[in-house]
Amino acid sequence: MATHNYKFNVTMTCGGCSGAVERVLKRLDGVKSYDVSLDTQTANVVADEKLGYDTVLGTIKKTGKKVNSGEADGVQQSV
Repeated sequence: MATHNYKFNVTMTCGGCSGAVERVLKRLDGVKSYDVSLDTQTANVVADEKLGYDTVLGTIKKTGKKVNSGEADGVQQSV
């Protein structure tokens, strides 16, 4: 099965912020793996091909964190 690689630049100011993003990604169906980095302000997500960019973006935004930019399979996307 093919996968998508999504990369988001997310404003996170503390460990609680990055933890909130990790928690919502952990519960999202179709996420194979993720890496949330407070140092680089990024969330990298490997997802099943059925899990769309907009769904992952919306899930991260529900944490209240500002998403500054996003990529889907290396292609810049709107946020």
